[in-house]
Amino acid sequence: MNADLTADHVRSLGLTGRDFLRELDFTAVELNSLLDLAARLKQLRKQGSEPALLQRKNLAAIFEKTSTRTRISFSVAMADQGGNTTFLDGASSQIGHKESPADTARVLSRIFDAIEFRGSEQAVVEELAQHSSVPVYNGLTDQWHPTQMLADFLTMREHQSNPQERLSYCYLGDARNNMGNSLLIMGAIMGADTRIVAPKVLWPDHSVIDQANALAQASGAKITLTEDITEGVSGAEFVHTDVWVSMGEAKDVWQERIELLKPYQVNQEVLDLAASNAKAMHCLPAYHDTKTVIGAQIAQEFNLHGGIEITHEVFESPANIAFDQAENRMHTIKSILVATLA
Repeated sequence: MNADLTADHVRSLGLTGRDFLRELDFTAVELNSLLDLAARLKQLRKQGSEPALLQRKNLAAIFEKTSTRTRISFSVAMADQGGNTTFLDGASSQIGHKESPADTARVLSRIFDAIEFRGSEQAVVEELAQHSSVPVYNGLTDQWHPTQMLADFLTMREHQSNPQERLSYCYLGDARNNMGNSLLIMGAIMGADTRIVAPKVLWPDHSVIDQANALAQASGAKITLTEDITEGVSGAEFVHTDVWVSMGEAKDVWQERIELLKPYQVNQEVLDLAASNAKAMHCLPAYHDTKTVIGAQIAQEFNLHGGIEITHEVFESPANIAFDQAENRMHTIKSILVATLA
């Protein structure tokens, strides 16, 4: 990236006006350009010389689902760049209750320069984008988590022992959700050695696996889906996981899920199977201790006091780079905003 970061340089990336809804909509070249821009913006911010390229730009951020990292990342990114953010949630907007996503998009895009949505259904963010005249960003849906993927890949790039070698990572846990889908597809696009390590009943949908295999044919990615922990983890430089259960799920689901996933906990024994100096990654929040309501409840009911999806030992060790991921949410979200709006 040119030392003098200007709007003209950003426009040369060719992403002006684009939506950011899922990884599948972008090429490896485009995703790498966003990562390069994020790295440059991060450097300039730390030097105190970041240019404000989004002055007088306004973002409408819709949060159907609660958030910590996504919300503060969009807010600080816009503020750093001279822009403004207005937050809307179920109590302060009519979306899905008295007004359709299509009508919401047509109203908001008359007033705002971009729209962010974080909620359950991918169909909602797709409908917003279809009817909006300004860029729409997916802050998370049940199916995809594309802004998290940019943060994860920037973090892995920063910690990779040899950037000239093929990136290798595995994901342990319930892979049917947005993180499993997105890590599988992003790795396939980017040509990575990508492993999903989980009970077969918790693998991504066949359609997602088929898409990943098709993308791998073009990118040279190595795609592995396995129930075998040793096969899936051995030699991987990064070990990802995510929460197994949430408070919205029935107790019988908790019992079944935890019994299925207990062997796939990211603990020191699992990390020892990975590459030398392997790093543990988690999109957060993590149930590694009993200092949260859900963590304490699950620990008590299922005797998992050392941690649930990741042990406290690993989480508090130098191997854990989850907080680098958390910081990089802001830098990578900023790169999306700048690339599409500057």
